[in-house]
Amino acid sequence: MLQRIKQDIEVIFQRDPAANGVMELLLCYPGLHAILAYRLFHWLWKKKFRLLARFLSNLTRFFTGIEIHPAALIGERFFIDHGMGVVIGETTHIGDNVTLYHGVTLGGTSWDPGKRHPTLGNGVVVGAGAKILGPITIGDNVRVGSNAVVVSDVPPNTTVVGVPGRLVMPKYTVSSAGDTFSSYGQNGGMVDPVAKAVTCLLEQMHQMNDRVKRLEKEQSSPHNIEEKP
Repeated sequence: MLQRIKQDIEVIFQRDPAANGVMELLLCYPGLHAILAYRLFHWLWKKKFRLLARFLSNLTRFFTGIEIHPAALIGERFFIDHGMGVVIGETTHIGDNVTLYHGVTLGGTSWDPGKRHPTLGNGVVVGAGAKILGPITIGDNVRVGSNAVVVSDVPPNTTVVGVPGRLVMPKYTVSSAGDTFSSYGQNGGMVDPVAKAVTCLLEQMHQMNDRVKRLEKEQSSPHNIEEKP
């Protein structure tokens, strides 16, 4: 556990240029407070002290604005930036090197007691306000854009945006540690496939309109008018 806590602190320096020192992190970073508390409460949960774990997790939510169920499974080097409004449900599974921004919900869509929350692979970045709902799987190195609502599986090494979430970039290869982090899950070159489809339809309509006008003009020309007897 101590090794994981050390990694949770070190990863902040890698992903947040505003971090100036360990003391600042320990005093001023609610995301770090929430994850350190979760590590303890998850240990209590596994030791069957579940009421105590739930009670302490609720206290942590009050002080940090971040709700993490103590039964959730969270890997190493987990980072919550800003953090206010983050909700992580009971059966959520989160891999290593995952980053969540404020307002993210990893929620359920069913009242069934089984697996009802998402599974996030390694290296996932979830932008501010995004919602990932249901027992779906988000592949390794996926980028979820801000305010996206994802309700179906997402393949690895892709980017998803919109409501409902849509893939907007082809698969890419992660070549180094620096490539695994993208601020707010957004990239400047992303293209919305729906907007692109609408643009293509509008262009086709303009082409058809021009063709109709040409045909009307040809039909109304003097050479095409038959002389009456």
